[in-house]
Amino acid sequence: MQEAQRGYRWERATVVAYDRAGKEVLGQGIRLVGVGALIGVAGGAAVSRLLSSLLFGLSPFDTVAYVSVSLLLAAAAMLATYLPARRAATVDPMVALRHE
Repeated sequence: MQEAQRGYRWERATVVAYDRAGKEVLGQGIRLVGVGALIGVAGGAAVSRLLSSLLFGLSPFDTVAYVSVSLLLAAAAMLATYLPARRAATVDPMVALRHE
């Protein structure tokens, strides 16, 4: 009985460690997306002023365009962060270490 409890605790600790690692990777991805969005919006505002003659139907500071493009790119970046993190979290560490 004690052996079964010990095995269960080990499995639970492993699951918690995988969960923490996944959250850490996602947190880093969210920070990078936030910084990139801020830089992109600032750069877009600066460049749109210069290229305002080429924007048909949009004002240089159209908030709907900025928000929708930022959300679309943030969603794509989060998906690109989540999928590899989830895949890496499912790999057994001992198997990964044996292959290196």
